[in-house]
Amino acid sequence: MRDAGDFRVGDVLSVSCPFTPARVERGVTWDCVSVRWPWWEIDTGSDFLHWNGVVALGVDGGGRATPEVEAELFRTDPPPEQLKAGDVCRVGVPPTVVHVTAVDHHDPPLETGWLPRPRLTVSVLPRGLSYREFPDGSHLDGTGYSIQPGDGIPFAFELLMRPYACLRPGDEVADAAGRAWRFDGPWDWTAFDGEPAGTGPEWPLTLLTRAGTPCSAEDAEAVATSTASGSHQETVRDWMSLTQASPTP
Repeated sequence: MRDAGDFRVGDVLSVSCPFTPARVERGVTWDCVSVRWPWWEIDTGSDFLHWNGVVALGVDGGGRATPEVEAELFRTDPPPEQLKAGDVCRVGVPPTVVHVTAVDHHDPPLETGWLPRPRLTVSVLPRGLSYREFPDGSHLDGTGYSIQPGDGIPFAFELLMRPYACLRPGDEVADAAGRAWRFDGPWDWTAFDGEPAGTGPEWPLTLLTRAGTPCSAEDAEAVATSTASGSHQETVRDWMSLTQASPTP
């Protein structure tokens, strides 16, 4: 992606991180393998959070995976079951398809116990995962796995799909059926008539306002052109095909 801060809820990404040598601090226990993290430094200036330089990575121990384990992106080479304390392995993220569920900016930067302190948190879920409760009552909280671009981990991102790339949160549009809507995200539409959203807005769309003011002719043309063919339902189907997930809880 061109801009490290260019993330939106609903984005479908391929994310990866080069495999990097790391020392195993503790073998597999409690569905985790603990490694000395190769990218961060301990934040000695943190008054409240004290990190020891070790990160525990979720591991599927062969039984039913917990939500945290299912969402884990990092892998070890060799696999965790072959590792014991003191071993040297490689840790990284193979190319993995994820979808963005939340984007949070931090000003001042977030105090985490390590450096650099992140200014951005992007929450993602890997392909096949969406919000749901598990039989034991645990659940993915709807945000998923936290990635913090700019925190020193050399993530690489490729944007595979951005539903409604022509719109911005807060835009107001009219659809082909004459209904007016507020757009707050690809799966977050509010109809001004107070009626249920149903199957969503009918294309093509007409942009009415942006940032609370009448839109420019250029912006209106971009929205009209991008929604001239296809449909909201088709967009949902394409997104689900890539993510193998549900767009809403």
